Amino acid sequence: MSVSSPAIEKLAIDTIRTLSMDAVQAAKSGHPGTPMALAPVAFQVWADALRYDPAQPLWPNRDRFVLSCGHASMLLYSMIHLTGIRATDESGKVLDRPSITLDNIKNFRQLHSPCAGHPEYGEAAGIETTTGPLGQGVATSVGMAIASKWLAASYNRPKFELFDFNTYAMCGDGDLMEGVAYEAASLAGHLKLSNLCWIYDDNGITIEGETDLAFSEDVARRFEGLGWNTARVKDANDLAAMAQALKSFEDCNDKPTLILVRSVIGFGSPNKANSHGAHGAPLGDEEIKLTKKAYGWPEDEKFLVPAGVPEYFADTIGKRGAAASSAWETLYSSYKSQFAKEGAELDALFARQLPAAWDKGITEFPADEKGMATRVSSGKVLNMLAPNLPWLVGGSADLAPSTMTLLDGLKGFEHDSYSGRNMHFGIREHGMAAILNGMALSGLRSYGATFFVFTDYLRPSMRLSSIMHQPVLYVLTHDSIGLGEDGPTHQPVEHLAACRAIPGLYVYRPSDANEVAECYRSAMEMTDHPAAMVLSRQNVPTFDRKHLGAASGARKGGYILSDCEGTPQVILMGTGTEIQLCMKAQAELKSAGIAARVVSLPCHELFDDQSPDYRESVLPKSVKHRIACEAGIRQGWDKYIGADGHFVGMSSFGASAPIDQLYQHFKITADQIVSFARVAVSGAKD
Repeated sequence: MSVSSPAIEKLAIDTIRTLSMDAVQAAKSGHPGTPMALAPVAFQVWADALRYDPAQPLWPNRDRFVLSCGHASMLLYSMIHLTGIRATDESGKVLDRPSITLDNIKNFRQLHSPCAGHPEYGEAAGIETTTGPLGQGVATSVGMAIASKWLAASYNRPKFELFDFNTYAMCGDGDLMEGVAYEAASLAGHLKLSNLCWIYDDNGITIEGETDLAFSEDVARRFEGLGWNTARVKDANDLAAMAQALKSFEDCNDKPTLILVRSVIGFGSPNKANSHGAHGAPLGDEEIKLTKKAYGWPEDEKFLVPAGVPEYFADTIGKRGAAASSAWETLYSSYKSQFAKEGAELDALFARQLPAAWDKGITEFPADEKGMATRVSSGKVLNMLAPNLPWLVGGSADLAPSTMTLLDGLKGFEHDSYSGRNMHFGIREHGMAAILNGMALSGLRSYGATFFVFTDYLRPSMRLSSIMHQPVLYVLTHDSIGLGEDGPTHQPVEHLAACRAIPGLYVYRPSDANEVAECYRSAMEMTDHPAAMVLSRQNVPTFDRKHLGAASGARKGGYILSDCEGTPQVILMGTGTEIQLCMKAQAELKSAGIAARVVSLPCHELFDDQSPDYRESVLPKSVKHRIACEAGIRQGWDKYIGADGHFVGMSSFGASAPIDQLYQHFKITADQIVSFARVAVSGAKD
């Protein structure tokens, strides 16, 4: 069979379909319908359009393919297997084995199989991002497209076009109903991301039934209103029409593209009756046999990959990708000889390493009784980092003046200045966080900022930052009732506990300017975890460290800030703005003859990572009387203070009033700490 024959094309498409059917049936769970319907579409994208080298799956200028409708994961696993993508190890080294084997597919949705129920980043080469929560994949793809534009504008040189990769994202009705997709699509249109193509499976079906139960808009007109180019494919089986739609994307140089593909769950053609909805359930053995018979497939064969199919993909995407990646490697080698500085930066970026002397600009803040808000010192530290970390790129959800996240003297990232490092995400917190993930997955050190209370709006994307082990930085200001008169809707109370509950998210709440600097050092050195920098609106003193613990202790998550003579009778601990209350309480207790130690715990997760001996040296088990102070709820503190410990903080929502009145009203005061300490110590004496 020739490479371009209709017979081999049909054979390849039906292989994708039958692998999906068989895997879902073997697992007795999953979604076979969408992979069956979209098999021709995926085939056309991968065989004809995608610039990707299966032998070099981490080639920096590869096109990205995102399966946003992650429930259709078998579609992606089939493509990875059939195109022969090689596996990689944790360091990115290409291994001499397939990324996904046929045995992996046979163990779809089983423990330790890379073929999870939804695509999981890091489980297998070829999976560019974790998808499943609808809307996340397409929103993340916007970040990938942004990264391509930024890398090109920042590092391409005449005759050295290192970066021009495209991002393709396949999505369904559920993706486009989610608000996060709309947020990201709106920004993509504004930024004129012509390297972004979303392929929309317009099949008219969701779990509850026909989409017209709740969805009757004209999707094409909506996207045209957002500044997108649109193309239609009336039948998912029409490869020529799909090729023409992809050409429409390639030919458009000033807009992202949405391709609307009409399909029927289970078959792919609106001209055929659908034998089974198959949206979220196996077809069943008999139904599979009937379907295979309709394809002209051996009815009793399972997991069949006919001869000629892998070879077809090797002759298309394989040869095309190998030639492109080889040419790129030659070009990059020549580039580095002519642009040594830029080449060294890119080598570090590709290796997920920080550049040499990345933190040399961070200077110590002088002691200052008046001090400054930690959001202010955070902004200063970001600007200390920016000159020596060229791929630190980010911005705010329309709050840069309040979050202090503008990088001074640098351009904004706009459609006419793609090298800009100041992002303007608009009032789109959820979309911002998903976009940050896409930027991080493409090698940038991305950061995004908003008020801490609005982590409620971005939490799903933040959670995915952690699931994917991406070092996204979240700059979160106005961290407590300390923002005052805006009242309880804007005052985060439960948010510290909620963020700390996300596994792998490192939550920093520094107490003064020098702790801010050390927390940034710690967060930037992490390459496999996201970080949340939680910062105050109100001023805090910059401590005179001559007789206090060094601020570098913050890099261990917790340290003795101020000790007493001898063994402490009580330990006072806290974070952020409340540390100054602990310090005042310590002085009052000392005058009353009570020895108190003050422990600053800016990052619980980091402190928990330390050795048992270190943690014991800071919080000795022999000291039973412990008091924590934080302008949030108690949840999460019992592991440090014990069930019998005292907590000075919030147990309700806040209120609208000046800050001083609020702290007094909610009894978050040094006096309250002293009162609890006196009771604890006197009770022990009794």
